[in-house]
Amino acid sequence: MADRVTVIGWDGSPPTEAARAALGAATLVAGAAHHLALPEIPPGAERIRLGSAALAARRIAGHRGTAVVLADGDPGFFGVVRTLRAPEYGLEVEVVPAVSSVAAAFARAGMPWDDARIVVAHGRTLRRAVNVCRAHPKVAVLTSPGAGPAELALLLEGVHRTFVICEALGTDREQVTVLTSDKVADHVWRDPNVVIVVGGSAGGAEPAAAGRSGWLAGHEPNYPPAVRGWALPSAEYTGRDAGTADVRDSAQLRAAQLARLGPRPGDLLWDVGAGSGAVAVEAARFGAAVLAVERDAAACVRMSAAARRFGVQLQVVHGIAPLALEALPEPDVVRVGGGGVRTVAACADRRPERIVTHAVTRDEAEAVGRVLADGGYAVECALLQSLELDTRDWAERERSVVFLLSGSRT
Repeated sequence: MADRVTVIGWDGSPPTEAARAALGAATLVAGAAHHLALPEIPPGAERIRLGSAALAARRIAGHRGTAVVLADGDPGFFGVVRTLRAPEYGLEVEVVPAVSSVAAAFARAGMPWDDARIVVAHGRTLRRAVNVCRAHPKVAVLTSPGAGPAELALLLEGVHRTFVICEALGTDREQVTVLTSDKVADHVWRDPNVVIVVGGSAGGAEPAAAGRSGWLAGHEPNYPPAVRGWALPSAEYTGRDAGTADVRDSAQLRAAQLARLGPRPGDLLWDVGAGSGAVAVEAARFGAAVLAVERDAAACVRMSAAARRFGVQLQVVHGIAPLALEALPEPDVVRVGGGGVRTVAACADRRPERIVTHAVTRDEAEAVGRVLADGGYAVECALLQSLELDTRDWAERERSVVFLLSGSRT
């Protein structure tokens, strides 16, 4: 086992005294090609090209001597330190930090970043990183080959964003480029790079919030919003009293649907037949990216207004399902609020993890259940009955009876 492992962050600055001392005593050095060319590395030290962090950790664990690992930016922030500290390697790690690439990117852009979401994009997480960019107005993306600025922009088609692309930070090849998302795929970008994706609106954020400091990293300065809770009364979204709302706007049905969908950051939720947009807005409040499809143009305007009031981002699609679904990006979860059996079948063909819908009659519930089962989903069905009372005189105000159907992909 290595006597000592020192992880040195590198941001292009000259090595600190602590870093030079560690390098001078090293018998093994691991890093990228530009790290291994540093003149401070002893000529007799073994050099390992750092590709897989796990493979490097095993080599270091079997080394007799003093090991140094060089990594770009802050190695404790989405970096190699987590792998090296894994219990199976038994390594004691000392860290010499540097400015993280994210901090450097925001500094080059002259922007604050305590309110930014930070994601890592590679082959397995690219879709989820894109969905975070859909859902939030400021995101820093740590890219990788095959999951870079061009791929992000292509998957964000239809969503206007501004990209700040920071290439080769800390090197003599450093370059910072600002482009709108529709122009990014026309260029070839060098690795490594950090992409800051900004745009959309903070919705209902107070204008004064722009100059105010926040208290919780990754959230806007006015977080949390003034409204507490979820499955809020329908009138919060519709502007109508409960007696005139349709079944899609029932708070009780909405609560059950959201519980089964489980929307979360990195997900893309389709709300098909979104109606007032109550489900869409509440899913966005959980951090999911949301595409709300609705045939009624006036309803589209109302749900956009509701999103602004609640400070969330929605992509509203005015169209008729299932035709309007054909060009949409692949969903993780789907709620069908209208469109019938044909729409449910079209959604099942896209293979989301979960589909939730409702039916007013038992015959309709059985038909929907068969479509989901034929599509390879495990189906659950429950009859929900709710009764709202006016507590001034305890008179019945609204009664709702509806079948709740959910399908989980098997």
